[in-house]
Amino acid sequence: MSDEFVPPAPSSNVRPKRRARRIFLQLVLLALLLMMAGAASMLVFYGRIAAKYDLSKLGEMRERSVVYDVKGREIGKLHGENRVVVPLAQVSPNFTKALLAREDSRFYEHSGVDYIGVARAIYRDVKARAFVQGASTITMQLARNSFEDMSAKTAHRKLVEAMLADRIERAKSKDEIMELYVNRIFFGTGMYGIERASRAYFAKPASALSVGEGAMLAGIIRSPNRFSPFRNWKGALKERDTVLARMVERKYLTAAEAAAAKQEDMVPAAQPVLRTQDNYMMEAVRRDLDQVLGEQDIEDGGLEIYTTLDLDLQKAATDGLETHLKSIEAEGGFKHASKATFDAQWNGEEPSSTPYLQGALLAIDNHTGGILAVVGGRDFTQSRFDRAMQSTRAIGSTIKPFVYSAGFLHGLLPGTLVEDAPMRPGELRDSDTNWSPGNADGKFMGWQTVATGLVRSRNAMSVRVGNHAGLDGVIDVLRQAGLGEPQVRTPQIYIGNMGSNLRALTSAMSIYPNHGVRRRPFLIKRINDSAGEAVYSTPVLETEVLPPGVAKVTRTIMERIMDEGTGAAARSQYGFKARAGGKTGTTNDYNDAWFVGYTGEVTCGVWVGFDSPKTIMAGGYGARLSLPVWCEVMNKALELNYKPQVAEAEPVEAQVNLCRISGRLATAGCQAHGHAYTDELPYEMVPQGFCDLHGGAVPVAERPRSEREGVLGRIFRWFR
Repeated sequence: MSDEFVPPAPSSNVRPKRRARRIFLQLVLLALLLMMAGAASMLVFYGRIAAKYDLSKLGEMRERSVVYDVKGREIGKLHGENRVVVPLAQVSPNFTKALLAREDSRFYEHSGVDYIGVARAIYRDVKARAFVQGASTITMQLARNSFEDMSAKTAHRKLVEAMLADRIERAKSKDEIMELYVNRIFFGTGMYGIERASRAYFAKPASALSVGEGAMLAGIIRSPNRFSPFRNWKGALKERDTVLARMVERKYLTAAEAAAAKQEDMVPAAQPVLRTQDNYMMEAVRRDLDQVLGEQDIEDGGLEIYTTLDLDLQKAATDGLETHLKSIEAEGGFKHASKATFDAQWNGEEPSSTPYLQGALLAIDNHTGGILAVVGGRDFTQSRFDRAMQSTRAIGSTIKPFVYSAGFLHGLLPGTLVEDAPMRPGELRDSDTNWSPGNADGKFMGWQTVATGLVRSRNAMSVRVGNHAGLDGVIDVLRQAGLGEPQVRTPQIYIGNMGSNLRALTSAMSIYPNHGVRRRPFLIKRINDSAGEAVYSTPVLETEVLPPGVAKVTRTIMERIMDEGTGAAARSQYGFKARAGGKTGTTNDYNDAWFVGYTGEVTCGVWVGFDSPKTIMAGGYGARLSLPVWCEVMNKALELNYKPQVAEAEPVEAQVNLCRISGRLATAGCQAHGHAYTDELPYEMVPQGFCDLHGGAVPVAERPRSEREGVLGRIFRWFR
């Protein structure tokens, strides 16, 4: 045997173990490579998704649009969010430090995603076997709150949020991100942004927040409605103390400073009584806004909307109408249920039509057409239907001034005689019926002047005046005045059998103080964007409806209505003494009561009636039911200095001798028959010829010379 050492043969299982170890390591390496590849793929995939978001929208915060009256006073807010945007320099460090301690203490260290915070959150969630802590940074929260499709609580959304946060961090500085965030935060009770919250909860700007106040506002962010200082003061205090403890932990405060903050005499501001945005005035602004701006411009908010409304006059109109309607309901002759009765039984649902007495009012600035006040009903919460702007009702005798103006355009004069008597068969030119209206007093007065027919609101005379002008002539005036076309062409429109709304009727009546010119009514004067740049303005648009002379003659007669006609109660009962004109209106069976009148500065219309037409009360004339409200509002307008500051030029007039029968220049024959009279007329309305009904005309030899002289020569010759 050889003495040489021979090593033992290897165990049969050593080689397989080495091979298994090598394979395991290879698999682990492959898994790591696959994970890295997967992670890279996910980064690329979610990075591409994040790249699609427009970062410019980070600064687009929907502030509420503010509506102002004609004197620059705030009326209310529309659209957008209840927010006031401020720069970071105007936010107290007492709040920003509290915010960092509460939400993201490593904000100035990480690049959008706090991986240490993520690891800590995962550890705590695993330990608690529940989702007890998130890891959203301020940047990630900003990304989530800035885009509408980022609200879903899914892993997919969280990954997009993280990649978007990375983009934001590369595009914005830390202070820019913080500024965007503090202006976006929701603080409960419909409030957004630190400035709005500070003013609402503590009645001070965000720059003046104390340590305790800043900590409290930072504490309620995670559950603002639950911990609102208005709703849960004890809960808000507890959140404040939690934030103060974290500020001490993060070395933003010393323990002594935190203890002092807990001892602050913190008193929340009284919860603001939110002025309702739901009323007829604001709803009218909303409707007009929809007409002048695009939907996106409106929804973005931040607009300054300057209207023509006057809050003082608006209050007088709202209060005056309600007070007067209550007084009507209290009268013995009123047989219907009152609004108070309906209120006691109302279940909160809006009825198709309110069963109680309603009213509406609209006032217009004559010089511009701007609407100064609008009341669409008694209670917007019970009925959103705007009876001033949207309701079409028969306008009754308020149509008569336009009918008489048409008559003047076709040769009638104020002193011409017209018969107040039943219509004769075949007398109406544009009708194949024998319709014949009566008068409100059931009487006929015989031959009266045209002016008397309008002052006394005589139906039969008004029909004859309209018949003289012709249906086409009257409708043309109505159309030019903005009242539109009647649904049915019938002579019955001469006494108001035609529908219109209060806005159109009030605007139409303003042609008389405006010397025949109608200025389009409007509500929004101009609109500025959030940067203060004008984006819309309303021009004053006007149309000549009547010659100045015809408007002057009609206006003069309507002033007599206030002194001796159907509007005389304004002087004798309701204390209105200023120079004015107007017209009452009452429809069949006292279903509608109107008064529309004007001063030199303001035209105002009032309507009273039921949503479903029915008799208001016996003797429910416009002079009784609508005129008192008109007088109260117009007296307020005078008090607010809506009165002529400079006398306006009137059409030049001439004194002429006229015949009451023919309406032409009088002759000696007219004088002999007792039909001659002297009147003053605008030059444009002086008749072009002499009466040929009574003889006694100027000598034939003189006629050619008078014709050559023209109308002024004839007038001067008559003076001689």
